[in-house]
Amino acid sequence: MKIFRAAVVPFMALAALFSACATANSGSEKSSAKPRPDATVVTLDTSMAAPDWAVTERQFMADVTAACLEFYHKYYNDQAQLQAVLRWGADDGPDDAFENFTGWPELHALGAPDEILQTYLKANDAMIVQYTNAKTVETPIAREGMFYKEFEVQTDWMHLGEWSKIHNREGLSVPNDPKYIERARRYAGFYMNEDPEAPNYDPKLKLIRSLLTGSRGPMLRQATPLDWVGDPVDISKFPAVHGEANYEEMLAHYNEYTDVVGDSFLNLGATTLPTTAYMLTHDAKYKKWLIEYMDAWVGRMQQNNWIIPSYVALDGKIGGPDNKWWGNAYGWGFSPISTSQASFGQRQNRNRIQRSLVGFNNALWLTGDQKYVDAWRNMINSINSNAQTRNGRTQYPTMYGADGWYGWANQPWSVGALQVWYWSMKPDDLARVAQNGWVAYLQGKNPNYPLTALAADNRTMQRHLQNFRADTTTPATRLADNELDNDPAGGPVDSLLQLMLGALPMPDGARDGGLINARLRYFNPVLKRAGLPEDVGALVSGLTDTTTTVTFVNLNKTEARTFVVQGGAYAEHRIDSVESDGKTTPVNSTSFTVHLAPGSGGTLTLTMKRYAEDPTELFPWDQK
Repeated sequence: MKIFRAAVVPFMALAALFSACATANSGSEKSSAKPRPDATVVTLDTSMAAPDWAVTERQFMADVTAACLEFYHKYYNDQAQLQAVLRWGADDGPDDAFENFTGWPELHALGAPDEILQTYLKANDAMIVQYTNAKTVETPIAREGMFYKEFEVQTDWMHLGEWSKIHNREGLSVPNDPKYIERARRYAGFYMNEDPEAPNYDPKLKLIRSLLTGSRGPMLRQATPLDWVGDPVDISKFPAVHGEANYEEMLAHYNEYTDVVGDSFLNLGATTLPTTAYMLTHDAKYKKWLIEYMDAWVGRMQQNNWIIPSYVALDGKIGGPDNKWWGNAYGWGFSPISTSQASFGQRQNRNRIQRSLVGFNNALWLTGDQKYVDAWRNMINSINSNAQTRNGRTQYPTMYGADGWYGWANQPWSVGALQVWYWSMKPDDLARVAQNGWVAYLQGKNPNYPLTALAADNRTMQRHLQNFRADTTTPATRLADNELDNDPAGGPVDSLLQLMLGALPMPDGARDGGLINARLRYFNPVLKRAGLPEDVGALVSGLTDTTTTVTFVNLNKTEARTFVVQGGAYAEHRIDSVESDGKTTPVNSTSFTVHLAPGSGGTLTLTMKRYAEDPTELFPWDQK
């Protein structure tokens, strides 16, 4: 494992580490003047005994890193190619291969060795080539390759989100990489009608034209099971991840996935592409498209009692001629018959509305406007207003179909409640959040959470490690989805993100493809990279609308450490001041520098204005 040794930087020389100047930031209604990130330096030189949480954080990061690299060498060859049978389809298709690196971008951005970054970037490139060369025989859309122009040819945004999340989060570590920027522009262009081969968007009606889209454009007919499943396969040769016993059962699983024409709330996943392109380039066209598309959706919610439709027809009418606003695959009324052995013949509710949260998140980042948060809150209230007394108990709906509300549950509908609170920081929104150990910790009610959360994620990581070590499959007897649940960082990095960055847990395993919500981020000015220097622990212990409480400690007893603290994952929060040991220091910037003496530590309280700045993926010293 590569070890970083950051040199001690003299206090008076800190300014020489940065090059950013305060200039106007075009294309934004937000604050545009950003003082130099080294304008404020906070020095912590009070000796601090190494806290258990800090020692555990750093050890856990090292252990996850080692497990990730072992995982990679088991399933990838020297050319970084996945060693498995490559297939097209929603069960075991390209998205699953890229999901093997869930959590890796975040792990590096926290401060893990560069080998993590280099490994997943190399594998990402290699797999794009693999899937470009992989072709179907019977499935029409992928006969010339499963990828085209380095993007999936045509699928839904549940699976496109799962594929693109690694790409979308590369900017945490390589925002200046020309290849990454070029891809970000091209990918966004597929949904902005910049590519004549991918007319996915109707700019007049402000809708994405199908549930199935990609680099070869939208599907404008009913989908078939073959479109979803891919070519015939003898599934008995592979571990049965999805529960079907044979190819016929795989096809039967998708018998009811036919309705795909028209826009769907699932397509809000596409908004992350122009959001990423905007944060990299600050080209105003990406922000304009995002606001245009999201405002159209908020307008549809207003017309539909604040409930987001899952089907908008090609003429722009909500629900089409029959007003089936609840229609389309994965929509409000989607309860297909299961073909898995455990639930064979039963109808299962497969509404995927949680994947649409990402669109509201992206709009909040790019505008700072809480109206997008208000819209989701209004939906929560609207759905729960349809509660009924059933069998003597109040029950709440989760689904809607031809016969009205169904899918009754004992608890109020709360999809997105945690996100709404995190974005608004309003007490009334907190009241909707289900019991949550991290939130309780932030409220001062669960002091043991840091160690218990890290221990739980360590157990998960160890289980993943043991599972893939015991895996006896060969490249010829495993599919792309057979190993993804054993990714050592897939899930186990959540506690590190929560504790170190004050980050919102990744909804649904980050499978919506979204970016990360974090109150803080850190950068190493000595190595010019993202993440904390080695030996530094960070613990965010309090979040309010205007303040963040964080403790830093240098576990190294002989060498100082210097790093930059940024407000927000993408510099979206302005830091007004920092208080330490009763002394308040003005900042008035998106970042400031911390100098930690050997073996020292301290707690800082940051006063902040959230979502006040134009977001960027650039490192602090490159921001303008």
